Amino acid sequence: MSGELEQQSGLVGRRPTLTEMLGRAARLRCPRCGEGKLFKAWFRMHTECSGCHFHYERAPGYFLGASYISYGITALTITLIFILGRFQFGATANQLIIPLAVLALLLPLSMFRHARGIWMAFDCYFDSSVLADEDRPR
Repeated sequence: MSGELEQQSGLVGRRPTLTEMLGRAARLRCPRCGEGKLFKAWFRMHTECSGCHFHYERAPGYFLGASYISYGITALTITLIFILGRFQFGATANQLIIPLAVLALLLPLSMFRHARGIWMAFDCYFDSSVLADEDRPR
């Protein structure tokens, strides 16, 4: 459906913007076409897009960068909650340690899918060779 809209509006062959790619990542869709789903189960990805056949995992270990995204968001979230809890609400470090430890375990698990989507969006945007074959016949 989105492909038909792109053809009607003359946007075929246009490289998606970073905002478009991050929007697709938030919806867990293909960074190239925005149609194919990234995941078939909570922790299992499709190997390629069902719409444009874009291969998701470029090389072994490709998604290691997604763990950096997940780690950064988790570390930032825990730090901000600790500072707010400690200095804004007057909680002691002992009161905060258990909730923050639980958050440190659960947040990366809940962000797994979106961290991969964000990683793919950044990779496709900043590495121009990733979508270089987007004009190939489908």
